[in-house]
Amino acid sequence: MSSSRLGSRLAVCLLNISEARRKYIVENIAKAALEKNGSCVLAACLEAFRAIDMEVQEGVHPCLGAVDLIPIYPLSGVGVDECGAVARSLAKDLVLHVPGCSVFLFGEADLPKKRSLVQRRKQLGWFTRRDFSALEPDLGAAPARRCGLTGVGASPYVMNCNVTIDSQDLSVGREIAHAIRGSSAHGLKGVQAMAFPHEGKIEIACNVESFENQETTDTSEGSQYVTYSVLGDRFSYVSPHYIEAQVKKLASNQGIGTIGRALVGFTPPECKNCAEYALKENIGEFWKIREGVFM
Repeated sequence: MSSSRLGSRLAVCLLNISEARRKYIVENIAKAALEKNGSCVLAACLEAFRAIDMEVQEGVHPCLGAVDLIPIYPLSGVGVDECGAVARSLAKDLVLHVPGCSVFLFGEADLPKKRSLVQRRKQLGWFTRRDFSALEPDLGAAPARRCGLTGVGASPYVMNCNVTIDSQDLSVGREIAHAIRGSSAHGLKGVQAMAFPHEGKIEIACNVESFENQETTDTSEGSQYVTYSVLGDRFSYVSPHYIEAQVKKLASNQGIGTIGRALVGFTPPECKNCAEYALKENIGEFWKIREGVFM
């Protein structure tokens, strides 16, 4: 969403789909979002549901839906409550246009409780479930196996930071993930972490949540926490560089190194700057001018 003054009203949807191996499917979904008629997010979801069949989907990362997650995050001039209203409207459109689509709501879209994504996922068994028969969606019929269950909601920005350690020992990976997780005694605030087998090694996969913080003012990626503002409210998140350093330290304590550089998603300022540039320059297929892999 935006206005005539570029960047004055900007939100982002970082769509999570259950497909990563077939590049053409991912690109087709992104291209569908460029259609001029109707909601760009809805158009991308329709293409994803057409192309991805959860009955044959395989992978080590937990997921419940062909379109697994539709989060709406505020970037500039938009509050999280308005993003929640957009998410609720989108959820209703999904179950209307996609036969078999089922939705659970989280964050600002989950009224009145506003339960977090982690809370909802735990309730639904997202981390371990493969049986759809007992799932109870907030919207739509009982989940059809092909479509699965889709999470739709809104919250302050969440980014990703994945670090691969040079080990095949999943128990070591789980120890490291537990140590940096925000829910642990000495963990990193706003960080959710899990360990997965990845190309013969172990990947520490982190979701990095933004949280309200009216005291911290540091905007340097080299610090532990980085701060940005939306509508005058200050939010902070743990620097991905700090997360990578902590994983390296914990792995090194067990005589283990890391593989390559961390795979880091767009930070909130990066996401905002990329979106504004793409809109200003009218670049639809923005991924074609970016080198490397981003989340």
